[in-house]
Amino acid sequence: MPTEKETIYQDFYDAVNMTPSELEDWLDTDKAKEVGQDSGDGESIGHKSGKRIIQIKKKKKEQLDQEDYDHMKKVVGYVNRHRAQGPEKDIKTSNWRYSLKNWGHDPCKKMACD
Repeated sequence: MPTEKETIYQDFYDAVNMTPSELEDWLDTDKAKEVGQDSGDGESIGHKSGKRIIQIKKKKKEQLDQEDYDHMKKVVGYVNRHRAQGPEKDIKTSNWRYSLKNWGHDPCKKMACD
């Protein structure tokens, strides 16, 4: 039976389907900076999360600490909840997609978004 950390690790890598370089490129765009709830300092919670995801994905599994696993669990929860609320049309240019991308998940990698 897998441990809680093993489950979180697998769920995180299932939910986060963007590479660190894809995510870095995305976070540099205006669209990435325009969506999401402000964390109080002018940057959205999701945008900050994306930066943290990049750090996590660049680590080796044995380098991950409890704070990393806590964030990974938060990311999985957000992606799963948010994916269930998607629009029926215009997905490719929706704030819904842009917000998910800030959290490392591009729904257009799994579905046709045209």
